[in-house]
Amino acid sequence: MSARLKIALIGAGLIGRRHADLIAAEPTAELCALADPAPAAAGIAQAHGVPCYASLNDLLAAHRPDGLIIATPNALHAPQALAAIAQGIPLLVEKPLADSAKAAATIVEAAEARGVPLLVGHHRRHNPLVIRAKAEIAAGHLGRLVAVHGQFWLHKPDDYFDADWRRQPGAGPVLINLIHDIDLMRHLCGNITTVQAVESSAVRGFAVEDSAAALFQFASGALGTLTASDTISAPWSWEMTAHENPVYPATDQHCYLIGGTHGSLSLPLGVLWQHTGARSWWEPIAPKTLDVTPADPLTCQMAHFCAVIRGEAPPLVTGRDGLAALQVIDAIKQAAATGQRTPVAP
Repeated sequence: MSARLKIALIGAGLIGRRHADLIAAEPTAELCALADPAPAAAGIAQAHGVPCYASLNDLLAAHRPDGLIIATPNALHAPQALAAIAQGIPLLVEKPLADSAKAAATIVEAAEARGVPLLVGHHRRHNPLVIRAKAEIAAGHLGRLVAVHGQFWLHKPDDYFDADWRRQPGAGPVLINLIHDIDLMRHLCGNITTVQAVESSAVRGFAVEDSAAALFQFASGALGTLTASDTISAPWSWEMTAHENPVYPATDQHCYLIGGTHGSLSLPLGVLWQHTGARSWWEPIAPKTLDVTPADPLTCQMAHFCAVIRGEAPPLVTGRDGLAALQVIDAIKQAAATGQRTPVAP
């Protein structure tokens, strides 16, 4: 393995282009090849000084990369990941890991059987604020977790839906967006065991939902609520509050509330609320802002992927983590369809 890791990329869409730039900015790595059949991909490859291929098979026939990033449409993740795993190539697969829990399981099982490192692109876990929040909860500063609430409320413009696939089942906010929030809820609060949910397409009338609400029970006994809509004009979503991506206008709001017996935490404001004396509604309660040095989580994720490739670190977000998030999504879909409380697959 050379001093600079050779990383290949498949998928030159919005997130794929971002990965190409991140690889270029990572001092220990370099982009070695790009695969995407779209006409625009050739120009992106040329800008980075690398060859462009029409398919992953063509790329792998010409190159043996140290690592591969898969940033293609969800339905392609499983066959592409399996092809790379068969050659023993460490992977970073964009979220969701696949378009269903069943497909994700095939990826995870193949990677584990072959011993191939698999990192899933739930990049928010790499945010220093999330790392600090996890540490605060683990240290018991919130006491026993009791409840958590999350919101994904924003408005996607009409032209976002010009692409037909975005109006079809599987392209709504539950799978595309809410899966990020599910992963963070699991990461911060533990496994989700049961789900109740409802979905609605009343505003746009598409075949896919535009809004959803879910009620969770965690293995610890804590309860969670999560509402999602891409048709609400509002500032309460991770995209518009975390200041992670400059394409989203930043607000000074929060979108998560995590409550425990000894304190509560608002995120991504990073404010911890605790009583200054006795824990009582008659006693004062005061805020403390967590001291965190900001960093771009996608940049941190790229550096981590390189460490995973070199064998210096295990994946922070494993294939099992990606599968578990999809299992919760499957349970939400089933609960919304049946109106029944639904267990999450173990």
